[in-house]
Amino acid sequence: MTHSDLASLRGEPSYVWRAGQERRLQMIARFVRLDGAIILDAGCGVGMYTGQFRQRFSSNVVGIEYEFSRALEAAEVTPHVTVAANENLPYVSNYFDAVLSHETLEHVADDRLSAREIVRVLKPGGRAVIFVPNRWYFFETHGHYWRGVYHFGNTPFINYLPDPLRNRLAPHVRAYTRRGLLALFRDQPVRVVAHQRIYGGFDNLVHRLGAAGQLLRRFWQGIEGTPLDAFGLSHVLVIEKTTEPSAP
Repeated sequence: MTHSDLASLRGEPSYVWRAGQERRLQMIARFVRLDGAIILDAGCGVGMYTGQFRQRFSSNVVGIEYEFSRALEAAEVTPHVTVAANENLPYVSNYFDAVLSHETLEHVADDRLSAREIVRVLKPGGRAVIFVPNRWYFFETHGHYWRGVYHFGNTPFINYLPDPLRNRLAPHVRAYTRRGLLALFRDQPVRVVAHQRIYGGFDNLVHRLGAAGQLLRRFWQGIEGTPLDAFGLSHVLVIEKTTEPSAP
């Protein structure tokens, strides 16, 4: 399997820790108690976030990764990494203080079941932070298919097309509206702590353009929290488990 083939199936995880990843980690830490917590990264890739959790906050960090090769890399920085699907997390209910799902739900076979599993393994009072692609971002960052051939890279405006056309060009990945994301957790024992849309870290632009790239980054990140964040790169949803449903 080539690099691009794997990208089309599961996306590309973070391989280098840069300003964009640091910014997202600070967002997570703002909403979730991480010090000494039992933490699950559900879709940990090569272990970028699990490694930072272990270094800064807690030794009780575990990761789930569907791709065996990536799980091997993640295990180098986080001893407890399991190869498993997000639709069937191999943990007992009410176990984790915190769960991270970072740009993962868009790739799983069943995102509703994966969302239910996230809630199931959370302790009451525990929180999950979910990052997923925003349907109204200007680019589809996971590439597209044309005449059966996958093309890696950013493709403009695919997600603005009606669903039948959009899903022909990008059948391998989902993109979410706010309503669609919240619907994944409807009728589950959670409350929404926070929701926002964010722009990217623009690390590549800063690297190439220097001060001009930094100005662009400040502009786009500066409009977060305004109506213009409707076009942000990703949703950030923070949910808290309220109670464990009674057995029937």
